[in-house]
Amino acid sequence: MHEVSLIEALFDQADRAIAPHRPGDVRRITLRVGALSGVEPELLRAAFEGCRGERGYHRASLLVRDEPAAWRCAACGEALGEALPLACARCGGDARLAQGDALILERLELEVPDV
Repeated sequence: MHEVSLIEALFDQADRAIAPHRPGDVRRITLRVGALSGVEPELLRAAFEGCRGERGYHRASLLVRDEPAAWRCAACGEALGEALPLACARCGGDARLAQGDALILERLELEVPDV
């Protein structure tokens, strides 16, 4: 299950982003998961639940936002929608994937004591 290694990398990235705060200060982590990213959201959630305590993120929850695939014309930039088109109806250019193939750390929410 490669989702465990993705969650470990997520925690590494979060550690760097929240310094000098502690992982225990994180309340929510929001991820954007592309439809073509090769990541199974339910397995990702299970990996998060299994790893969060050992990494110190015991109070954090995971919010997964699905991102559909979207295509654009490589020649003219026309948005071609979510279904894979063969070519642009406007100019005949090649379709290129514009979104939906990534796993993105979108937001970290922390609760820190007043200074």
